[in-house]
Amino acid sequence: MSEFKQLVFSGVQPTGNLHLGNYLGALQKFVALQDVHECIYCVVDLHSLTATLVHEDLATQTRGIAAAYLASGLDPKKSIIFNQSRVPQHAELAWIFNCVARIGWMNRMTQFKDKAGKDRENASLGLLAYPSLMAADILLYRATHVPVGDDQKQHLELTRDIAQKFNNDFSAKIAELGIGVDMQVGDEKVSGFFPMAEPLIDGPATRVMSLRDGTKKMSKSDPSDLSRINLSDDADTIAKKIRKAKTDPLPLPDNADELKDRPEAQNLVGIYAALSGQTSADILKEFGGRQFSDFKPVLADLAVTKLGPINGEMRRISADPAYVDSVLRDGGERAGAKAEETMKMVHEIVGLLNN
Repeated sequence: MSEFKQLVFSGVQPTGNLHLGNYLGALQKFVALQDVHECIYCVVDLHSLTATLVHEDLATQTRGIAAAYLASGLDPKKSIIFNQSRVPQHAELAWIFNCVARIGWMNRMTQFKDKAGKDRENASLGLLAYPSLMAADILLYRATHVPVGDDQKQHLELTRDIAQKFNNDFSAKIAELGIGVDMQVGDEKVSGFFPMAEPLIDGPATRVMSLRDGTKKMSKSDPSDLSRINLSDDADTIAKKIRKAKTDPLPLPDNADELKDRPEAQNLVGIYAALSGQTSADILKEFGGRQFSDFKPVLADLAVTKLGPINGEMRRISADPAYVDSVLRDGGERAGAKAEETMKMVHEIVGLLNN
């Protein structure tokens, strides 16, 4: 039997402005991956409905994420770039996975608990089933690798659980059709239709924290705009936010281990390291023993140098929505062809009559 062809899939919701954390934790890695893997990058507009059902302008927000993809360096000739709702097979496979997944699995998802809060009975069914749609996003293309942040790792583990249960439940039919693929699951070599997708989590700043509270993740939903650096921020705004970033009164340490109990210092050093391509230890060799009043202006200059061109390119691309739409339309056609191939086989496996 053959093995799965390596393919990377990931997506970003069109809710709010993308920020520095999205760039360092996701977009920067997306760009690097497209040179060594086949990559599919999606604007997951269906997922955004679980956060806010009624959007002021979902189409504009979707184009904005696509523009950020392109401005960051994603090449629509190297990667498939599209918005999720253009390919209806995402929702179709998600329904099948809703029947594979168990309610107990969904109830254990940390993100569901956090977003639903105490009034779980009032949460939408879509919010509960969010991980099932995420599994469909990945497995529709039989992706083998997913660049994810720590907060999405649990969802990817559930994707693997869904894939394994589907493979087990339909093992006889998969064998009969001769469409199983060899894969390694733990110490065992097995065959199945869907792969066990692996997370890609690396780099010095996969989790960028708030500029106002180093114990909280930088977030699009934080009510304070000073908590994050948006990719749409101009140079003056970036410098202002870094200047106002929360710090402690001590100078920067000489040793990276001494940052562990200083979350704001650790965050700023981590941001500098990620933007410069260095390690935290490298940064502290230069700035150890110095005050934040020395460090922040240098960090601000670096952030402006790195993000300024992206900001300008985003503005240029966003001013031409017809071009953005053409990229998404072309990507949707290419993604749709792959999705149709997968779903044709899923129909055969499950026994759905569609000939």
